[in-house]
Amino acid sequence: MSLAAGQPAPDFSALDQDGNPVSLAALRGQRVALYFYPKDDTPGCTAQACNLRDHQEELNTHNIKVIGVSIDGESAHKKFAMKYDLPFPLLVDTDKKIVEAYGVWQEKKNYGKTYMGTVRTTFLIDAEGVIEKVIKKVDTQDHAAQLLA
Repeated sequence: MSLAAGQPAPDFSALDQDGNPVSLAALRGQRVALYFYPKDDTPGCTAQACNLRDHQEELNTHNIKVIGVSIDGESAHKKFAMKYDLPFPLLVDTDKKIVEAYGVWQEKKNYGKTYMGTVRTTFLIDAEGVIEKVIKKVDTQDHAAQLLA
């Protein structure tokens, strides 16, 4: 199943790196950049998170709340967020409910090996909970510009 612009975003509820509950329903009224990334503290994921951190103010002026999601646990998220001073929640999705609901848990290939993993994808969700934009070719170095384009 592939989600597209114009479709309602699947609701979710999960804990962030500090144990705080975050749900899409509670974020109605603001736009949400829900970004899925493969792994905490890896080069591409770090570049992407730091780019979003560095453009946080600009994203705020466009009423965009950034939320990261990966299947890493709370302690990995907490270390990652603290190490890079990330000002947004990183949701714990160890049970893969959110990655599966958004269709980003897919078969991947790397060095001839096939495995299941998170495909780096960002969903821009409007204030009513409808998907505005799906970014599948994420530029980890300049992701904020893709959201604002």
